[in-house]
Amino acid sequence: MNEQERAGERLLPEVATGERKLEHVRLCLEENVAGEGITNGMERYTFRHNPLPELNFDEVSLDTLFFGKRVRTPLLISSMTGGSKTTGAINERLARVANARGWALGVGSIRAAVEQPDLATTFDVRRWAPDIPVIANLGAVQLNYGFSTADFQRAVEIAGADVLVLHLNGLQEIFQPEGNTDFSGLLNRIEDLCRTMDVPVGVKEVGWGIDGITAQRLYEAGAAFIDVAGAGGTSWVQVEKYRNNNPVRRAAAEAFADWGIPTAECIREVRALNPEGVLIGSGGLQNGVDAAKALALGADLAGFGRSLLESAVASDEALDGRLEQVEFELRTVMFGIGAGQIEELQQTTRLIERR
Repeated sequence: MNEQERAGERLLPEVATGERKLEHVRLCLEENVAGEGITNGMERYTFRHNPLPELNFDEVSLDTLFFGKRVRTPLLISSMTGGSKTTGAINERLARVANARGWALGVGSIRAAVEQPDLATTFDVRRWAPDIPVIANLGAVQLNYGFSTADFQRAVEIAGADVLVLHLNGLQEIFQPEGNTDFSGLLNRIEDLCRTMDVPVGVKEVGWGIDGITAQRLYEAGAAFIDVAGAGGTSWVQVEKYRNNNPVRRAAAEAFADWGIPTAECIREVRALNPEGVLIGSGGLQNGVDAAKALALGADLAGFGRSLLESAVASDEALDGRLEQVEFELRTVMFGIGAGQIEELQQTTRLIERR
């Protein structure tokens, strides 16, 4: 044992992408990786109760449209994992349960499978989810590190996806031991990719939010949708803090615990500047009331990530129960304000800012 190990420091060698994804899951389950001193902003809003909703609760419908396709819920399991045997099993469970309940499904970054084809089965969710929208996922920064249109197309094929999302994760890459930190010139490369892919291409953050102006630039560049993935949930700086053996960066991570734009603020800004753009609201959502607020603020879908992870690891029954609860909470909000359809929720005047 060397001096650093005796001092209790954890030394992390370069690891394969798939192994890194497994470690990410472990850290999200076992460590405090939430941002500190910042919330998703949903607590700033409340629904004004309608004592006479004139609805039959059993007829409140969650059906909605996503890229012109009728789906059973306006809910999304956000990109989380894949790339190893264990995380592949999690993806399989997510896909089975999402398909049964009618949730859209995003997979974690498929970079591992593009680089190591033997990992492709861990992202092959379409065989378990034939009926729901599936979103493939790769880091936008890979456009600066040798990934071609063919690589992004391969990611779509691996997942059997309907659409592709490019994630923006600049701060994570800075604190990640293996990080790719050249984000220069990405907008033009994103635009080129949007124009050449065979499927719609969207852009998401990973937990620090997308503001209205940036979303406008991305829509103008050809992005088919934006997923704001705002602050208030997982902080990937805090996740990578546990993996980084650089003492300066581990200490510096604490200064960024409250970094980001709250999810509610992102949704409101993006929708105000881009009234026609397809918009996903995610980032720290915990329940169906949060989902209802996201939809009423302007989102087309509401996405859930780490708040589902524990159930996803546990069992099909646990995950199914968790999703059922979110749906029940969302339908109850709709009944409580007199909105029988998702479109009515999105147009409600009963979401108000707290005084």
